[in-house]
Amino acid sequence: MAVTLTEAAARHVTKYLSRRGKGVGVRLGVKTTGCSGLAYKLEYADELAPEDIVFEGHGVKVLIDPKSLPYLDGTELDFVREGLNEGFKFHNPREKDRCGCGESFRV
Repeated sequence: MAVTLTEAAARHVTKYLSRRGKGVGVRLGVKTTGCSGLAYKLEYADELAPEDIVFEGHGVKVLIDPKSLPYLDGTELDFVREGLNEGFKFHNPREKDRCGCGESFRV
């Protein structure tokens, strides 16, 4: 089981945590919502929770709660710039379908 991040994602997280002046990494999870059932949650984490499963890549920790891991196993977190837009992208091999608005997915 693994969750990884690209060098671009790691650079972005490292730069943001440095500007914030605190944080141990990013917390990635899923929540029930939308037309397809699940949506990604991503936030900067200031501390580790006892139940966190920790993956590390390019010097950045990715924290996952145990309930989200079955939906996220194999996911690669990337940070991309497309024209004037930039943001995190999730490359999840377990994703079977996405809703039309792109806000939720199904495994």
